[in-house]
Amino acid sequence: MGSSEMERRWQELTLIADRIRQGGGPARREKEHSKGKLTARERIASLIDPHTDFEEFGLYAAYDMYHEQGGCPAGGVVTGLGYVNARKCVIVANDATVKAGAWFPITAKKNLRAQEIAMENHLPVIYLVDSAGVFLPMQDEIFPDKEHFGRIFRNNAKMSAMGIPQIAAIMGSCVAGGAYLPIMSDEALIVEGTGSVFLAGSYLVRAAIGEQVDNETLGGATTHTEISGVTDYKMPDDQTCLRTIRDLIGKLGPYKTAGFNRTSSVSPSADAVLKLETFPYDRNRPYDINHVIQAIVDEDTFTPYKDGYGQTLVTGYARIDGWSVGIVANQRLVVKSKQGEMQIGGVIYSDSADKAARFIMNCNQKKIPLVFLQDVSGFMVGKRSEHGGIIKDGAKMVNAVANSVVPKITVIIGNSYGAGNYAMCGKAYDPRFIYAWPSARIAVMGGAQAAKTLQQIELSSLEKQGQSLSEEQKEEFLTTIADRYDRQTDVTYAAARLWVDEIIHPAETRSRIASAIATANHNPEIPAFSTGVLQV
Repeated sequence: MGSSEMERRWQELTLIADRIRQGGGPARREKEHSKGKLTARERIASLIDPHTDFEEFGLYAAYDMYHEQGGCPAGGVVTGLGYVNARKCVIVANDATVKAGAWFPITAKKNLRAQEIAMENHLPVIYLVDSAGVFLPMQDEIFPDKEHFGRIFRNNAKMSAMGIPQIAAIMGSCVAGGAYLPIMSDEALIVEGTGSVFLAGSYLVRAAIGEQVDNETLGGATTHTEISGVTDYKMPDDQTCLRTIRDLIGKLGPYKTAGFNRTSSVSPSADAVLKLETFPYDRNRPYDINHVIQAIVDEDTFTPYKDGYGQTLVTGYARIDGWSVGIVANQRLVVKSKQGEMQIGGVIYSDSADKAARFIMNCNQKKIPLVFLQDVSGFMVGKRSEHGGIIKDGAKMVNAVANSVVPKITVIIGNSYGAGNYAMCGKAYDPRFIYAWPSARIAVMGGAQAAKTLQQIELSSLEKQGQSLSEEQKEEFLTTIADRYDRQTDVTYAAARLWVDEIIHPAETRSRIASAIATANHNPEIPAFSTGVLQV
């Protein structure tokens, strides 16, 4: 599926993903097994319903990061969506094979993202806790700030107040501040012999107050189910614990939905699916975004909005797996404007921004979820555009996206540069889910543009000092900057930092969007829509 270059890159990403799923490696997995414990991924496989898939997000977290600390595959925690006793849940499982499940900065960010997904979509949360606590050498990047470790416990409390069920299983270590997470959940299970929870372990207790006590007596399953009353259920082993969680989830009461419009699903046309295979991995090659749209939506359901106006953005209504959606997509073809001028593909012009803003407002009025397909180089620049009010029209579109109250799902299929990232609902604009194809690139501008801009600044600075660069030095400067940008704009760089939820194959796009809307439908609360002041 996809162009040969796209497939080659996908195979590379698949190999990386396979290595990440190994966690701390075979020796560490065997060590967990020797204690009678399952690994994080084994626990999830046993927890979710048979013959259903675990929809992981954040797999590439920390990829190619923390080299000095020996790496942190998947951020030391596995997160995703899974059906447990036919109920869709957010699942968070510490990976004890990675630094004993210790929390790195990205671990906290990934946990917060999982909680955000639960809160936005009113989904139950299951925590499978097995962590040594904060990775102390990096405590200053984990502990005190608003988006750090403590925010997780704040979210525990907020979710409880929102009526979102939280079930925690203490299946290994649960130390210090991390002890609050399971105990602030609605119900807590603890596995006998392997689970323990305390504010300070035996070594710290001995150092702090001189008391001699072992960890099991201090905070094991018997202590907390029979003496302190901290936990609710004592489990003999991992499998019994997981079965009990399934039983508890199965007894949850009914939930309301948002009631998004859905009819019977119809497959995309076979021709459209075949055309998706020709999608160019090279982000500078033109292609017709309508081919991508037709390969994603139910056959014969796409109704273009203002088809002949603002043609560097395609907008329209469609159905994806039966769900009613509004689509905003960048058009990469060079097109002719209503004035007869040629418009560059992938660039947002004033008329395109105006059209998109109006369409987004319509979808909010109609309670129709929005899908953004990003391949954007930014807004049009130059005298004509500035005089035509491109900033005003761009601001109108950004305003509409920012204030949108219906679920937004973003798929970055190519470039995601500059303010175009914002206008097309990048991570800063609260998409419910944001995915990226292997061909995705995210940056303030392209590598070649950045290199030339910085070169001009450098040359200007040297000229003021009476110096200059040789042609060879100029070329070396350009290459250095472009290489750095290429590395930083690669899709794995974005996924490692959780700028996107997951890297997906183009063929997965339809199913991921449909799943995202089904997930969003669990939250019945849609606020009133208002844009505030718009420049018109």
